Amino acid sequence: MNRQRIVLLVEDNPAHAELVRRQVVQDAPGTEVILAADGESAISCLLDSPAEVVNRIALVLLDLRLPKVDGLEVLRLIKQHEKLYHIPVVILSTSSAEDDLVDAYQNFVNGYLVKPVDFGAFRQMVTAVINFWLVWNIEAP
Repeated sequence: MNRQRIVLLVEDNPAHAELVRRQVVQDAPGTEVILAADGESAISCLLDSPAEVVNRIALVLLDLRLPKVDGLEVLRLIKQHEKLYHIPVVILSTSSAEDDLVDAYQNFVNGYLVKPVDFGAFRQMVTAVINFWLVWNIEAP
C-alpha cells in the first residue's frame, strides 16, 4: 500500500495520548497520528476533513470518557455513517463496566480494551493493537 495511513487517536489524557502516539510511530513507521482531545474534535475531523484524508484513516483508537461528546456518541456516528462505518474502531478505556462493554458492542465496535494501570503493560497492549490492525491485518483495496 503506497498511501500514508492515519490513526485517529481520540484521547483526552495527555500522558495516554503521548504513549499511544509514540507506539504508533515506533511500531508502524510512516503512519500519521491525528489527535482529537475530545469527541467534538473527533467528529469534526471525520466530517470536515477532505475525503482524501478520511479515506486514509486506517484505525480509530477511541476513549469512552471524553469532554464535550462521549466516545459512544463518536462510535455511533462512525458506525452509522455511510462513508465511515468501515473504519475499524477500538475502544481504549479505563472502564470495565459491563454496561459500557455492552453499549460499545451493540454499536459495532471492533474491539474493546481496558487500559492497564501499569504503563509498561499499556505499551504492550498498544503494540499488539498496532501490530494487528496496521502491520498484520490486510485491508481491502
